[in-house]
Amino acid sequence: MGMSMNVVVLSLFVLSILFSVMTASDDGLVRIGLKKKKFDPNNRLASRLESEDQQALIESMQEKYGLHNNHGDHEDTDIVALKNYMDAQYYGEIGVGTPPQKFTVIFDTGSSNLWVPSSKCYFSVACYFHSKYKASESKTYKKNGKPASIQYGTGAISGFFSYDNVQVGNLVVEDQEFIETTKEPGLIFLAAKFDGILGLGFKEISVGKAVPVWYNMLKQGLIKEPVFSFWLNRNVGEEVGGEIVFGGVDPDHYKGKHTYVPVTQKGYWQFDMGDVLIGDKPTGFCAGGCAAIADSGTSLLAGPTTVITMINHAIGATGVVSQECKAVVQQYGQTIIDLLLAETQPQKICSQIGLCTFDGAHGVSTGIESVVEEGNGKSSGVQGNAMCPACEMAVVWMQNQLKQNQTQDIILNYVNQLCDRMPSPMGESAVECGSLSSMPTVSFTIGDEVFDLSPEEYILKVGEGPQAQCISGFTALDVPPPRGPLWILGDVFMGRYHTVFDFGKERVGFAEAA
Repeated sequence: MGMSMNVVVLSLFVLSILFSVMTASDDGLVRIGLKKKKFDPNNRLASRLESEDQQALIESMQEKYGLHNNHGDHEDTDIVALKNYMDAQYYGEIGVGTPPQKFTVIFDTGSSNLWVPSSKCYFSVACYFHSKYKASESKTYKKNGKPASIQYGTGAISGFFSYDNVQVGNLVVEDQEFIETTKEPGLIFLAAKFDGILGLGFKEISVGKAVPVWYNMLKQGLIKEPVFSFWLNRNVGEEVGGEIVFGGVDPDHYKGKHTYVPVTQKGYWQFDMGDVLIGDKPTGFCAGGCAAIADSGTSLLAGPTTVITMINHAIGATGVVSQECKAVVQQYGQTIIDLLLAETQPQKICSQIGLCTFDGAHGVSTGIESVVEEGNGKSSGVQGNAMCPACEMAVVWMQNQLKQNQTQDIILNYVNQLCDRMPSPMGESAVECGSLSSMPTVSFTIGDEVFDLSPEEYILKVGEGPQAQCISGFTALDVPPPRGPLWILGDVFMGRYHTVFDFGKERVGFAEAA
């Protein structure tokens, strides 16, 4: 918080979706038409932050998904990270007040509040570049005044609650509680293409216990069925960007049948997921189950560093060398292999060799400072916080290779290569555009079904011809038990698979998009 933002321009092609027209059809469904808009890479500010601000953003994601709890239980404060809003701004127009004042908002299944800038936002530069709500110009405004704050890694959006009518297409939600923001720190909001956020998550994560817009749509009888669905058209050559359907599912948006899984923890649209496969080979990391979230508010796929590193290696993505990782392999690699061959419980190995403390379910850092000598990668003899997760990743990687009957030399060499592919936290990984045909399929197991993503679907291509750049659609996010390991399935996944958010039956469904 309060840190200065170092901004660079990243030449990254990004699709922005503009929600343009909303209609109620004879089948009782309410459709929001999407248009596709290409970003001008030269005008993208604040899309990539320097290292200290990337760290601030990863801290905000950690806060959102339960890694920390140091902000207390104040009912007016919650954690809602921006994540990758700058990479794929799926935004649409709504109206607030009577007559309606127009705002562009992100429709985000990863949060639950509606907030827009207030006309009383005097001291944040970002507010002067976005539409502002003027309560005095609305006939249906009702004062609330309760203070509200949404915490980010780089600062807090703050303001106060108000009541007014909210128009979404041709629907009008009456007396909707929302946040008028009076403080929007940082250049991230200054450069954003959206004015605010409309959350489609559960009320359990709503700041100030405000009833979400979606809940009031249902309560006021504006929607036929308690279901909404996303269809995102990923074909960049077509004008139609896709549709969000409120009140049900459009059969023209998908092929075959949906695979449904129950929501396991209300708040986010969270469900249980099985193992992740690379080139049809199980990684084993989620064999015992992982949590996953379907999140329209992020463009990429975020997952545990252990698996993201394996994916980076398989697709040839450039990563960051980890001295701790290489130190673990050099000093303890053979010991880990021997313990695995002796059928020692994998989750206990790192505690047995002294790098972690076993808490009954998994290893945790001992908290002792670690010193790694520069140049040769050797530890000075005391183990620290970085060595424990590095060890646990090495155990998973080696176990995976042993199951494939690889020799010990091959295993140690493979794990050393993985150390070189460890991703930068929240940073993109570059790949060779000419290598897409040789890259493997990456698959996710959901509800006993396997959902494939081809290289063309998980690689973001920037530009054309010899100047083209290719970026991996995978990014690292480590959430410890009991909340994790956690995957966030963003638009890269939702673009391939039509996604149904069934509020009535508390389940999420996926089917191949049409």
